Amino acid sequence: MVTKNPYQTYQKQAVTTSRPEELTLMLYQGLVKFIRLAKHDLENNNIEASHKHNLRAQDIITELMVTLKTGYEISESLLSLYDFMKTRLIEANLTKKLELFDEVEGLSLELLDTWSEAIKLNKTKQ
Repeated sequence: MVTKNPYQTYQKQAVTTSRPEELTLMLYQGLVKFIRLAKHDLENNNIEASHKHNLRAQDIITELMVTLKTGYEISESLLSLYDFMKTRLIEANLTKKLELFDEVEGLSLELLDTWSEAIKLNKTKQ
């Protein structure tokens, strides 16, 4: 009998029971996590792991892009920002330049902080 990893079970349940704004927050958190892992791997000359984590970060950006609600001015701005971030990650993957990871990490942290604050403000209004 195969025993499930309790952490994976918890993660799956958290994703399936979360509200859309919480899912977006999780995506931003994952984006920061995988960028940091890719940077750490690159600093330690583990190119294969860095590539793998970079691709995970790119996948998260793609998910943010496809789930974006269109028809709003902010949506167009976010789409352009996500596209820029993904392009920079692709470039970082090709050139192995840490400063490109730093740039995308900074943008990701700003998005994460902003989204966290928006959730907090929304909760206080309810």
